[in-house]
Amino acid sequence: MKRIFLFLMTNMAVLVVAGIALQLLGVESILDQNGVDLNLTALLIFSAVFGMAGSFVSLALSKFMAKRAVGAQIIENPTGQTEQWLFERIGIHAQAAGIGMPEVAIFPSDTPNAFATGARRDHSLIAVSTGLLQGMTPDEVDGVLAHEVSHVANGDMITMALVQGVVNTFVIFLSRVVGYFVDRVVLKNERGLGIGYFVTSIAAQIAFGILASTLVMWFSRQREFRADAGAARLSGSSNMIAALERLKSGPSEPLPEALAAFGINGGEVSGWKRLFLSHPPLEERIERLRQVGGVSA
Repeated sequence: MKRIFLFLMTNMAVLVVAGIALQLLGVESILDQNGVDLNLTALLIFSAVFGMAGSFVSLALSKFMAKRAVGAQIIENPTGQTEQWLFERIGIHAQAAGIGMPEVAIFPSDTPNAFATGARRDHSLIAVSTGLLQGMTPDEVDGVLAHEVSHVANGDMITMALVQGVVNTFVIFLSRVVGYFVDRVVLKNERGLGIGYFVTSIAAQIAFGILASTLVMWFSRQREFRADAGAARLSGSSNMIAALERLKSGPSEPLPEALAAFGINGGEVSGWKRLFLSHPPLEERIERLRQVGGVSA
């Protein structure tokens, strides 16, 4: 129920922001004044507003939604050895990476996992699961913390929002062009936008969206390699490799969909499904770190 509420809230926010933006830009229709020809400039503006609005509203709400999606408890004043150690290690890595101290949170989950999110490098959130703290050694946890700090330092949340927004823009634009073509050329509709436009646009948007997601996921996988390399610099290659090795042998349960791309472990699949992985397979990440760091198996 909580996830449904967050989903609806995000989509309502997107519609409100996009509606205001379109009014300010004076875009009322994607057709020319004659009601027949497609106004490509208006369509591009429409596509960009809706394509970018979704990504940036989600980014702006990312910390709020993340906390509620996983039940994360923010540590305001660390008490106990574990919380104090978490604060200390994240603070050390954040200072070394040149970012502000992130908010620190712990969320209940038996699966070892962690994620970073936030719209700005100096106002981010790093959350770790109880399973991570209980199932890993301090050195392994430190590698994971350095990995998440590296995501923040690299500006990965903002970059992912930009990439997703640009991709969304072209998916919306091209699907409407295809829908218009079918409506006018195939179905011979001469005025306005007929049912053929709407049905074809929806189908084309789904098809283009699936294809475009492979590009976004490819970028996400490269981002994970960079965060692993950053963790190796901050915490040491051996710590990061040990953490990834531990993830291979431990239980795997994905984070909520909105956070999956920002977790430490994206799961393992084979075949064509690998095109839709947000994370490279753990074995590939380990091998890349060994090659860069000169660590033998």
